[in-house]
Amino acid sequence: MKKAIAILCGGGPAPGINTVISSTAKVFLKHGYRVIGLHEGFKSLFTYRLREMDITFEKADEIRQLGGSILAMSRYKPSDMSRLNIDFFINNNIKLLVTIGGDDTATTAVRVSEYLHENSYSIQNIHVPKTIDNDLFLPEGTPTFGFQSATAEGVKLATTIYEDARTSGTWFVIASMGREAGHLAFGIGAAAHYPMIIIPEMFNKTKITFDKITNLIISSMLKRKILGIDYGAAIISEGVFHSMTDSEIEATGINFTYDEHGHPELGPVSKAHIFNVLLQHKLQKETRLQTKSRPVELGYELRCVNPIAYDLMYCSLLGTGVKQLFDKNYTACMVCADSKGDISPIFMKDIIDPKTNKMKTRFFNIESQQAHLVFDENLHYISEEDYEDVLQYVDNPEEYDFKKILCW
Repeated sequence: MKKAIAILCGGGPAPGINTVISSTAKVFLKHGYRVIGLHEGFKSLFTYRLREMDITFEKADEIRQLGGSILAMSRYKPSDMSRLNIDFFINNNIKLLVTIGGDDTATTAVRVSEYLHENSYSIQNIHVPKTIDNDLFLPEGTPTFGFQSATAEGVKLATTIYEDARTSGTWFVIASMGREAGHLAFGIGAAAHYPMIIIPEMFNKTKITFDKITNLIISSMLKRKILGIDYGAAIISEGVFHSMTDSEIEATGINFTYDEHGHPELGPVSKAHIFNVLLQHKLQKETRLQTKSRPVELGYELRCVNPIAYDLMYCSLLGTGVKQLFDKNYTACMVCADSKGDISPIFMKDIIDPKTNKMKTRFFNIESQQAHLVFDENLHYISEEDYEDVLQYVDNPEEYDFKKILCW
């Protein structure tokens, strides 16, 4: 029977998934392998309702530069390994499981491989790190695929929103996807020259609160006001929510639904709406600024765009690199391509936190030179030298001092 590989995608979409599938399929087809794509991530393998497709050269060539994913995705995470469809691997002579996804997909792939080995059928598993959040534990400066394309699309949208702000003389409050880290919000905000960027890593010396977030936005409004600029935009990473307590979130007055553990469910709620409501309340109650603001949610619009040239090349390297690592008998690893295009493995055992059994999060480096250049030079916010000028709008200027808010 012909040897085969299986490919599945977990989590949410990111630009470049089809490019990885295409390049991986092409290189294995070239060497005589059958390539089987599995729909709905790990769900197919654990529910015995297999949805599979053979990926031919023609199909691989057709999808190379398309956004989205030819393989339907899911966030299914198995809790019972004994339900794994071992027969699929045996009957199809699977030698390699290629997973495309984030940390949950990567760690589940290792568990699947280990379980198969314990049941006398061994395969290799190689993971291709994917997320627009850029927070997987790769070397600093090496992006997760999809991040560059999502950022580029985000900049287009953010620039249009900024132009609307300038034209209409208003402010926009944008909430950006990003899970725990602020890479995406920073990348979009810095490239679009936003006067205020708020990411969780900024709060490295103080606790994150909604009050501090709204004060940072008002600080930017005040600075631009005394500069004669009546419009602007602030972008905030959703990652700020991850460091907040349930009581802090519930104190917003927003009506939440709750999960099975009693925690507020943030997924169905517009984070931008929360920020904007709190901002307007403070503007009206504690300032003399007559400033209107509008909320914008930014995230889902970025996930299925066609990949830009960077990700087309990068994802092609990653897909082809899977074959290179496979030939060297590597397993339980992620494929990594550095800035020179050189392929190397990152073994899961080296990046899994033993306390949580999850992959470590790569946070934005707030001490980097680019961070200092943007936060120190490009943003608009008040400092002590502005106190006298802003007294016409607020009675307590020091509460809106950017560096005092952050204890920098």
